This record gives sequence, structure tokens and C-alpha cells, in this order.
Amino acid sequence: MPVQPISFPNDHGDQLAARLSLPPDGRPVAYALFAHCFTCNRNLNAVRRISQEMSDHGLAVLQFDFTGLGDSEGDFSETSFSSNVDDLVSAASYLEAHYEAPQVLIGHSLGGAAVLKAAGSIPSCKAVVTIGAPADPEHVTHLIADARETIERTGQATVSLAGRSFLIKKQFLDDLEETRMEENIRGLRRALLVCHSPIDQTVGIDNAARIFQAALHPKSFLSLDKADHLLSNEADAFYVGRAAAAWATRYLDVPGASDAGPEAAGSQVVVRTGRERYYTEVVASGHHLTVDEPESVGGTDRGGTPYDLLLGALGSCTSITLRMYADRKSWPLEEIVVRLTHAKIHASHCETCETAEGKVDRIEREIELIGDLTDEQRARLLEIADRCPVHRTLHSEILVETRLYKP
Repeated sequence: MPVQPISFPNDHGDQLAARLSLPPDGRPVAYALFAHCFTCNRNLNAVRRISQEMSDHGLAVLQFDFTGLGDSEGDFSETSFSSNVDDLVSAASYLEAHYEAPQVLIGHSLGGAAVLKAAGSIPSCKAVVTIGAPADPEHVTHLIADARETIERTGQATVSLAGRSFLIKKQFLDDLEETRMEENIRGLRRALLVCHSPIDQTVGIDNAARIFQAALHPKSFLSLDKADHLLSNEADAFYVGRAAAAWATRYLDVPGASDAGPEAAGSQVVVRTGRERYYTEVVASGHHLTVDEPESVGGTDRGGTPYDLLLGALGSCTSITLRMYADRKSWPLEEIVVRLTHAKIHASHCETCETAEGKVDRIEREIELIGDLTDEQRARLLEIADRCPVHRTLHSEILVETRLYKP
């Protein structure tokens, strides 16, 4: 996941710190904008993991710190829910001016309420995703319940949230009380995905029900099962990112491979491995794949191994070649199933190998042909299997030329 650190000004001239997560080939199919939770910042693990998973599936995701939070300039005590919405609109304007206007808005917790309200001011938005969002922003006041009387009496109070101190002023509470979300949700006019955990102890599941009931179609609900509010389990965050990316593409203006120009139509494959152990992103002809290693050898086990892909290439080439041949002959071949295994064996155990010492790679391929075929047709298809292009490549002399990339 290539990441670009950037910053942009809000309406008051404060520079807001941000980063843009891009697909490994640097060619996003669309742009998304992420709003984090109340008093959080873009470095929250859930924000990073969701963004990574979405970028792995072709979306560019802008994550930023609201005014006065994280590395952004400004005074948090002077902000409000409405100013957070304004920050979102500023972020969308920055994307439109320097990259591409965002088609997806994603918001976690209070950020979810913010994207629901901001969507109406961002014309490019086609899909909205909320994660553990309150149905009404005033819901967050229970987090500062002990200090509310002091704020009402003196106009401000310092409260401790997640181990950090924040100065909250009465204007923040007043703004929350004046915000009514049902009208915004009902008039959203964008596709909506509501993600929520039934055991969320910070923002109860009833909030998801209220959002979902208020929204018009198209709308979808994703239960996060046993996840906590902050999605601290990485598997939960990755699941949200993966599901949101797959859901959103249904509603986006995503160019097809034929629309991307002659350069994209070639056979170049882009592969990127970052610092997250062996987790690797692959983009092949605009299609996004994941490659990894098992946890037993230090990987994260979030994808097949490189040899799994090698077997997949041979198996798929085999089955496609057989499909083409049977169709040309008008043979009643209904389905092809190819099962493959790979192992390294001692050369001395291979009677047909030219290598005499060391080890050789052995791929065992079993082909199941389903259909009312004659014995002669089955035998011929078995011969044709060895003629698939990938099979021939593996048996031919291969020249791999390697050089350092120079931008």
C-alpha cells in the first residue's frame, strides 16, 4: 500500500495532516475519504487497516486528522461537530483539486455521523459507509457525562478520554444538541452501508437500527459480530475494509480494463510487499490479489503463497484451454476441475528428470472432466492439457531479466 503524506487547509487556514493510501499500482479506480472517531486520529489501527484493505481492492483512501487532533493545526477546544463536517468538505475539495473527487465517504463512530451529514455537501459522493456510528451526534455526550454539569455551569471543562485530556467547551455540546440527523439520513440520496457490532458497548446497536430505518434504499447492513467499538482485533478491521470495498464498487463509476488505455491493457503485473511481514499486494490487469505466507513461517496468512498462485496459473490455464478446445469441437464437456500439488523431491527419485543431483520441483495435476464424453474424447483432452500456454512456459527455457526501477 503506497502511502503519500499530505496536508491541506481547512476553512480557517489551519493545515490538516493527512495521508493518502494508494493501490500498489498507483492507479485507483476511485477515491474515498475517511473520518475517524471522536478524539481519535488517522493513526488509529482500525483506520489504517481498513484503509489498507480498501486500497488493496483498488480504492485510494484519504485519512486525515480533524482540526486540533493528531498532527493537525488548530485548537480542538474551539471545534464542534459542525466544524468536523466542514473539515470533511475541505478534504473532499482538496481531493477534487489535486487528485479526483471522492466517490466514497467512510466514517467511524462520530465520524460516521459526520459523513452522513457531509455527504449532502459533497456532490461527487455516491456511497457512504458508517462504522459503529451514533444515530444522533448528541449520543457521544455520555462519554463526558461526569463533566457535563461543570461545562454547563462554567462554559468548559477538561475531560479524560482514552487516557488523554481534552478541553471541551459548551459550544461543542450546544452544537451536538442542535444537530438532528434523521432528516440528513432520510435525504441522503446515496447508497448506504451500515456496519455495527451487536455487542458495541460505546455506541449501542440500536443506533444502527435507527440509521438503517431512517435511510431510503439502496441500503445494506453488515453485522460485525464480536467486534468491539474500536475494532481492536485486526481481523475485524480488515473484514470491514474488504467488505466495504466490494460493496462500494457496485455504486461507483469504475472504468473497465478496456477504458484504461493501451498501457493498462498490457500484461504488466505490479507486486508490492511492505513492512507488514510477508503480506503482498498484486495488481494484474486491474484485478487485485493478495499473496502471503503461513503464520508458521512468519507471514500473516491473509492470502495464498506464491506457489499457490503458480499452481493456480497452471490449473486455470489448463481448464481454460480444455474449455476452448471442447467448445470448438462441440463436445459435451460440462465442467473441468483441476487439482494440483507442488513439492520438492530428490532428483534421484525422478526417473524422467535430466537433473541428477539435488532437488527438483514436482507438480502433480489431476484433471476431472465432467460430461457425457467418450473415452477417446477424454484421452484427447488429456493430451491437450499439456499444450496449455502456462504448461509450455514451465517446460521451456525461461529468461528473467531484472533491473532496478528508475522513476
